[in-house]
Amino acid sequence: MSADAKIQELGLELPAPQVPAGTYMPVVQVGNLIYVSGHGPLHANGKQIQGRVGDDLTEEQGNEAARLVGLCILSTIKNYLGSLDRVERLVKALGMVNATADFRHHPKVINGFSDLMVEVFGEKGRGARSAVGMGSLPFNIAVEVEVIFEVRD
Repeated sequence: MSADAKIQELGLELPAPQVPAGTYMPVVQVGNLIYVSGHGPLHANGKQIQGRVGDDLTEEQGNEAARLVGLCILSTIKNYLGSLDRVERLVKALGMVNATADFRHHPKVINGFSDLMVEVFGEKGRGARSAVGMGSLPFNIAVEVEVIFEVRD
């Protein structure tokens, strides 16, 4: 099943593509790779999920925030490519969790993003990944993810 059709089947609603908050491009393509700038958890109504996992947010809420980041990234790449069906595979993701110093389950939080990619792209959505904790993130967002995809013409 195509990725665009899978979005429909899962009943997922993609938010509007995020507008850069600084001097950068949301997507840069080099050959058949697209580098997607870091995205945060932004609801369709413009509200961000903010706070630190382990303090303001639970692990489960962090996982939900990471899933929302995934939807935001899908929106950006669909806007850039015209169709998610052009994605050949997820190559690498870097997931950053705004977490307390004693929080230890960063991979479980970022699984919210990774699980969504596998739901949409199947095994092509399972790539290399790092999941790390940060002392802070821009605008106090809970999670940020940047990603590299291989695409086809």
